[in-house]
Amino acid sequence: MNVQTKPLSDITEQALVLLTKELGIADTVRFLNQFSVGYGDYTKERDALFADLTLDQILSEIKSQRDSGKT
Repeated sequence: MNVQTKPLSDITEQALVLLTKELGIADTVRFLNQFSVGYGDYTKERDALFADLTLDQILSEIKSQRDSGKT
């Protein structure tokens, strides 16, 4: 038995058409976004962002933001 395989680009196009038909554009985009790996290096960014802060300072800021309703 010889099975003919479709190119991945054809399968992707067919899947997008079906998802959009069933879910609509907005929900299709939301669905696909959950598989995005993002970009950048969060570990390096986090280290740079919080380099001069202690854990107590970070926690204090979180509590302050929550208390003021800014979260």
